[in-house]
Amino acid sequence: MKGVVTLEGKMKYHGGCHCGAVKFEVQCGEEIEVEDCNCSVCSKFGFLHLIVPKDDFKLLCGEQNLIEYRFNTGVAKHLFCGTCGAKPFYVPRSNPDGIDVNVRCLDSRPPRINIVDFDGQNWESNAASLAHKSKRSRV
Repeated sequence: MKGVVTLEGKMKYHGGCHCGAVKFEVQCGEEIEVEDCNCSVCSKFGFLHLIVPKDDFKLLCGEQNLIEYRFNTGVAKHLFCGTCGAKPFYVPRSNPDGIDVNVRCLDSRPPRINIVDFDGQNWESNAASLAHKSKRSRV
C-alpha cells in the first residue's frame, strides 16, 4: 500500500512486525532523513531510525503483544513483538516525547530516504543532534 496524503500534507504509511500481530501507521513527508546508528542495539537489529512526534504515530493493533526492554538509563522503551521478536518502533532516549519507527518495518516507504550515519557508540556526545526530531515543525 502506498502512502495516503493527510490533512497536514504529510503522507501516512503503514507498518508492523513480521508476523502481523503488531500494526501501526506513521505520518511523515515524502522525503525523510533517517539515522543508521552504530550502537550495540541498533547495529544488531538493523534499525533505521525515523523519529516523529507522538501525534504522527498510531498503534493500530497488538499493544498486548508488545514486550518492553529497558537497559542502561532505562529511559528508552524498546518494544518487541512477543510472537516474532521484531522491533518495529520504540520510545527513544533522545526523544522520549516521540516515537522512533524502524523504516525497515514499513509496508511501503517514502520515495526519498536520506540515510545518515549516527555515532551511537558515543551517544552522550551526539544525542543532542537528534533532540529536534520529535518536535512539531512550524510551517
